Amino acid sequence: MRVLGIDFGTSNTVAMVRGADGRARPLLFDGSPLLPSAVYLNPDGKLLVGRDAERSARLDPARFEPNPKRRVDDGVVLLGEQELPVPRVIAAVLGRLATEAARHLGGPVEEVRVTHPARWGERRRAVLVESVRAAGLPTPRLVVEPVAAASYYTAVLGSAMPVGRALAIYDLGGGTFDATVVRRTPTGFEVLAEAGLSDLGGLDFDQALVEHLGRGYSETRTMLWNSLVAPADPGQRRQRALLYDDVRGAKEMLSRTTSADVHLPALDISAHITRDEFDGLIRPYMLQTVHCLAQTITAARLAPLDLVGIFLVGGSSRIPLAAHLLHTELGVAPTTLEQPETVVAEGALFFGGPAAAAGPVHSGVPRPVAPPPRAPAPPARPPVMAPPMAPVGRPPAAPVSRPPMAPAARPPVAPPRPPVIARPPAPPVSATPVSPRPPQQHVQPPRPAPVAPPRPPAMAPRSRGRAWYEEPALVWTVALGAMVLIAVVVLIVLAS
Repeated sequence: MRVLGIDFGTSNTVAMVRGADGRARPLLFDGSPLLPSAVYLNPDGKLLVGRDAERSARLDPARFEPNPKRRVDDGVVLLGEQELPVPRVIAAVLGRLATEAARHLGGPVEEVRVTHPARWGERRRAVLVESVRAAGLPTPRLVVEPVAAASYYTAVLGSAMPVGRALAIYDLGGGTFDATVVRRTPTGFEVLAEAGLSDLGGLDFDQALVEHLGRGYSETRTMLWNSLVAPADPGQRRQRALLYDDVRGAKEMLSRTTSADVHLPALDISAHITRDEFDGLIRPYMLQTVHCLAQTITAARLAPLDLVGIFLVGGSSRIPLAAHLLHTELGVAPTTLEQPETVVAEGALFFGGPAAAAGPVHSGVPRPVAPPPRAPAPPARPPVMAPPMAPVGRPPAAPVSRPPMAPAARPPVAPPRPPVIARPPAPPVSATPVSPRPPQQHVQPPRPAPVAPPRPPAMAPRSRGRAWYEEPALVWTVALGAMVLIAVVVLIVLAS
């Protein structure tokens, strides 16, 4: 089946195709996988897209829309003197993808998967579906962008993500930033929390660099600099476009090297920029993204160390400062790629396919089938609990029903206590009301010979005079005998 995956971005659009061989390949536009999402309306009514639109915008900026995705809620877009429906403007970009995909695959696309931000509601998704149909493509299957990124993380990278574990997606593009936490489920992924900064991205970094250059040259060359940043004619607009193109190229170069040069067309000079200077300019913006991601992780009721990782996607996430701040602030080393722009589009191709199939392989959470092995445990406990309960409810019958428990009793202590239980008036009864019961139940039948002979009188139901020390005559007799014995001992000692 010929499948087309589309990541319709704010600044650039990326598309991946998968043919009958199952391999995913990016669509290239002028040798690059990035197609600018820009649209330009020609005077003849034809819509130009991509770099053609950007070049034409130098002649008449009023007919140019650089970021159609940001106009999704507007209903119409004013290009020149015409108002065009938003779905038609977006469809112009998607139509370019459809044409290139059919050429690459050798036939029309049979299935379309389009990604969108997690926070998009039903109305925005409906506009996206209408735009796809207006481009002549089949009704699309919509995929949430962070879910597509998580599918890439597991299916393409082969990273282990057990069921129940969560992954943070740090998506920094050209015009927006999105932070999402997704959790693996037996059937796919679910979004636990999401947040974003709709007005922060690579374009802001470009502008920060332009303003930095202006602070260095605007005072000495004020008029020339103003013609660059605020052009008044087509020639100045072309120079401004060249300036921002060179700034964007320098920004990308600083991700690979420690320095780069920016050519200032009107001033005819080259400004030298180092990575440290650039990092100092964009650091406040980057910290905003890191804090936004930290808040999203907290909203998911997780800590950074609870995650399986932090996955960086989006073209601007390639900037080294992003990974450095995430590692420093959150204590987790993120996963980075050389080409993070294509992650979401390629992940959409694997959504619901290999990613879902890989679930059981990496699953580390007990499934519903796990409880059956634990079932035998409960039956083992009733035999242990039942015997103690029976004697308590029926004290008289306990001695006969439980002879096997005799070995566990304490013979030396048990015999004297049964008489105490039988005589409520005696003092020992209140001191140990419960402990005598177990010995009485187990000892009397099995131990008649060794223990019973010294205590037969105590077991008889006599009311008075059961002990010798309760008879006065016996007490005096024993006392006198003791005194006589002591006297004899003393005399013997003295005689010796």
